[in-house]
Amino acid sequence: MDKKALSERDICTKFITPAVKKAGWDEMTQIREEVSFTKGRIIVRGKMVSRGQGKRADYILYYKPNIPLALIEAKDNTQAIGAGMQQGLEYAATLDIPFVFSSNGDGFVFHDRTGNAATVETTLSLDDFPSPDELWRRYAEAKGLTAEAEEIVLEDYYDDGSGKTPRYYQVNAVNAAMEAIAKGQNRILLVMATGTGKTYTSFQIIWRLWKGGHKKRILFLADRNVLVDQTMVNDFRPFGPAMAKLSANSKTIERDDGSKIELPTAVDKKRRVDTAYEVYLGLYQSLTGPEERQKLYKEFSPGFFDLIVIDECHRGSAAEDSAWREILEHFSDATQIGLTATPKETEYASNIAYFGAPVYSYTLKQGIRDGFLAPYKVIKVHIDRDVQGYRPEKGQVDRDGNEIEDRIYNAKDFDRNLVLDDRTKLVAKKVTEFLKESGDRYQKTIIFCVDQEHAARMRQALINENADLVAENHRYVMRITGNDKEGLDQLGNFIDPEVRYPVLVTTSRLLSTGVDAQTCRLIVLDREVGSMTEFKQIVGRGTRVHEDTRKFFFTLMDFRGATNHFADPDFDGEPVQIYEPGGDDPITPPDNEPVIDDDGNEQADKPGEGETVIDDGGSTDINIGDDGGKKGKIYVDGVPVVIVAERIEYLDENGKLVTESLRDFTKKALRKHFASLDEFLKRWNSTERKQAIIDELAAEGLSLDVIATELGKDLDPFDVVCHIAFDRKPLTRQERAAEVKKRDVFGKYGDQARAVLDALLTKYADEGMLNLDDANVLRIPPLNELGTPVQLIKAFGGKAGFEDAVHALQNELYQAVA
Repeated sequence: MDKKALSERDICTKFITPAVKKAGWDEMTQIREEVSFTKGRIIVRGKMVSRGQGKRADYILYYKPNIPLALIEAKDNTQAIGAGMQQGLEYAATLDIPFVFSSNGDGFVFHDRTGNAATVETTLSLDDFPSPDELWRRYAEAKGLTAEAEEIVLEDYYDDGSGKTPRYYQVNAVNAAMEAIAKGQNRILLVMATGTGKTYTSFQIIWRLWKGGHKKRILFLADRNVLVDQTMVNDFRPFGPAMAKLSANSKTIERDDGSKIELPTAVDKKRRVDTAYEVYLGLYQSLTGPEERQKLYKEFSPGFFDLIVIDECHRGSAAEDSAWREILEHFSDATQIGLTATPKETEYASNIAYFGAPVYSYTLKQGIRDGFLAPYKVIKVHIDRDVQGYRPEKGQVDRDGNEIEDRIYNAKDFDRNLVLDDRTKLVAKKVTEFLKESGDRYQKTIIFCVDQEHAARMRQALINENADLVAENHRYVMRITGNDKEGLDQLGNFIDPEVRYPVLVTTSRLLSTGVDAQTCRLIVLDREVGSMTEFKQIVGRGTRVHEDTRKFFFTLMDFRGATNHFADPDFDGEPVQIYEPGGDDPITPPDNEPVIDDDGNEQADKPGEGETVIDDGGSTDINIGDDGGKKGKIYVDGVPVVIVAERIEYLDENGKLVTESLRDFTKKALRKHFASLDEFLKRWNSTERKQAIIDELAAEGLSLDVIATELGKDLDPFDVVCHIAFDRKPLTRQERAAEVKKRDVFGKYGDQARAVLDALLTKYADEGMLNLDDANVLRIPPLNELGTPVQLIKAFGGKAGFEDAVHALQNELYQAVA
């Protein structure tokens, strides 16, 4: 056997797998080959949506299911034994795998990433591959795991038998949390971007600790009823009768599979708690309150819970923060895990101080890069009154006939202190235009408004702009805010991918967090977003990919400059702590703690000139009108407003927003691949299978078909590259085929062979086929009418002659470069 003639797959089958099995690894439970661990980034340009190539490891070896221990990167035998090591190390860093091997079938190069080895990299023979127990021992020693800690770390994951496995970052998060708990850490923070499955991740942690008897009573805290209810009937369903909701009100909920269940409750009408359950879920608002009788959590002894998980632990006003901390301090001996997507906060940023540094982080940028989260494009719309401000004419009166105060009103005032009705109508008109131009007026849309009253006016303006669809169903446009029961009742329908209505939803803050709107394709910002935390949460409403409805990206339409947060270098960086208490300091930041803005400057403790308080830390929605002396809004009619500028920005390959056309983007990307026309021609002419070049470009998001469609001509990919990247005049496929026919290059062949080549040329002109040498093409019209594939190939003297003739034809096709 000539080992160097074997493919990489043959090397794996004949040499690597046998060596691993001989070392004691079980083929069914411990060895996985060709493991894809990312989906491939979704790339959006104009109407083009494509996926980059996902990452795939040749082998991952598991000590137990979902506990990866080693990674092997294989190469064929023409390469060095350690040729795959650098790629393997990159994958291992992502997957958090401690041991990496590279092999070409002659042996292994072994890299120990634990930092505990005397020699980091060694070379092993095929017979010296380490056993599972040997690698686990090395890992446990490096991590300092005791026998008791190992027992916790090695607890089984929940497996429902369906074949569903956690994603790699969920495995990383679960294992990092389990390891921290096993080593005695009792305050744990997990940072995972919205849409990456924090609840499922927390379920696996809880399940492993509960099933192994390490944590017997568990409390899961959230601050939205919908979060608790959906968690109970879906991700936490396996807990079955051991689980109950800390509520006196039972209700029937629909599961993901369509079945219905009545939620069990652990509180009776007299607010007495049934302590017979093991897993409790509840709202922290319902467990406490300003009055002693409202503090339901005190019905439990301080040592009752062994484990408490706080979902979205960043959320809430200052008062709400103290509420959940009040609960946690009561159960201070319990292990407490905080889950959040946005640990960076401003005036109430203390979750990191409370829980400690995150044991694992998975950011929005990582999720988009891996293809698990949807990317987005941003449409920034600038309205003249927002840019220039508005100053009333002398003596101008409002809708009620009162004279308007003479000053300059700016974007911070609009819809909060002063209402320009034409501005609201313009925003509604622009949103409707976008939906119409997109070709899908039924794409789920959230419009974020300044407050509830603004949301009501925006609903009316959208109804008037979409009267035809509202006539079909009055729920096409709805307001969903905290004070609107009819709207709140439709929240479940809005987030249900199977239910069409409502489609357009106006809100203020209710939908900015905790709502799993999987099919939301358009987010409209018509209010300022001062907090980076809230901005990330709003962006998170659109980041879920929903393949069944082909939702692969979403659009942010920004009327208020909120997307300037993208320019913040910390937009998706590591968590930042603002408040750093000393050993004797209170955990809650004091009221006089300096507030630092996004530029790092200390802000004054009182609003300055021209500033308007937009959130006083109380209710998340602001009541409008004559409320205890609070001044109402000024309504002004007849003030014209126009759009002065609009631009579309895309995420580039580095996750940065750039403003450029599809053509400019393609040119820049192609020039990275091919520095000159000569380099491209050399590569094209030397590659027998031209499709390989097209596939390589497509894997990076460069779909040449899309740009060819935009150019409006039947162009070969060859001409697309020459034209876009190097400004050469393109020839259509028909023109290229005609040039070949003029040169009469088929003269040396017999009649039947010439007929085949002529038919292939016609097929190329019509369909642009690049794989003309594939003999299967002889089976389809019109070639199958010329004879059987065997007869046609014989006309060229055999298969080699046929392939030579087709390659000569391709060379003729690509001779001319304008």
